[in-house]
Amino acid sequence: MARGALRNAVLGAAAAVLALGSASAFAWSGHGTAYTSRGVYNGAHYGSCGGGSCSHAGSVAGPYGGVASNTGTVTRTAPGQFSNSGTATGRYTNSVQHSGDTSCAGGSCSHSGTLTGPDGKTATTSGDVTRTAPGQYSSSGSITGSNGNTVNHSASTNCAGSTCARSGTVTGPDNNNVYHSGTATRVAPGVVTTSTSVTGTQGHTVTSSGTVVTGGVVVAGGTTTATGTTVVVAPKPVVVVAPPPPVVVPPPVVYVPPPVVVTPPPAYAPPPVVVVAPPPPPAVYVAPRPVYVAPRAVVWVPGHWVGRVWVPAHWA
Repeated sequence: MARGALRNAVLGAAAAVLALGSASAFAWSGHGTAYTSRGVYNGAHYGSCGGGSCSHAGSVAGPYGGVASNTGTVTRTAPGQFSNSGTATGRYTNSVQHSGDTSCAGGSCSHSGTLTGPDGKTATTSGDVTRTAPGQYSSSGSITGSNGNTVNHSASTNCAGSTCARSGTVTGPDNNNVYHSGTATRVAPGVVTTSTSVTGTQGHTVTSSGTVVTGGVVVAGGTTTATGTTVVVAPKPVVVVAPPPPVVVPPPVVYVPPPVVVTPPPAYAPPPVVVVAPPPPPAVYVAPRPVYVAPRAVVWVPGHWVGRVWVPAHWA
């Protein structure tokens, strides 16, 4: 079942890329699996760059055969200036159109964009990414829905050796937080493994892992190079390919239906048994019964004989 779902996701991504019909000087592909309480979701994506523009496509297959897809394009309009647009389509063919602009200067990039749903309602997004030190990046942003509710997000990324680690927080309008973290590790030339973890407001955690395989890099002056390439693990990561020409390549943004985490009922724990010793019996004082001994009357007995014995006079 999982293998068939992954095949559907790969075919969906491939079909979307073929529809874009662009020859590439740089290409990448990847696939991954997310395990949730609703089942296993398999995803695949593909991207390519050429002529100052990059296109990407991806899809996710759910445990019941439904497929959601995403396509998009990023174009360099001027030095440090980029525009993007694309479409995300759900399993029921409902589509969301997204577009935006990015400006980079002085080690920082700022982005603003708009999303339009099938009912015509819109949401706005904005964010910044700043290089704070070699291999260190920080980001922040917000998303405001059509009802005026705003979700804020912030994150930090640390790259060292062949691994980049990322952690961040998403705060909703009710001040509930969702925490996410992930890593990306280069295990071989052109092969990167990823892992992510998301913990919701109820304390439940969803983990996923995957592999990204690149099919080439930008060729400058006849030499294959990857100078200045930075891989950042993020919910919507942006891979910046150093000039010439400098093109921001966003990895595919794939719509994944939010997993529903079923909370198991709490295990019943019987209350501890408290043994209370009974109180000691009340002390009963038994007073001794008074014994009254009446005094005997004193009688003077004169001397007399008892048999052959003379008993002198005495008191008795």
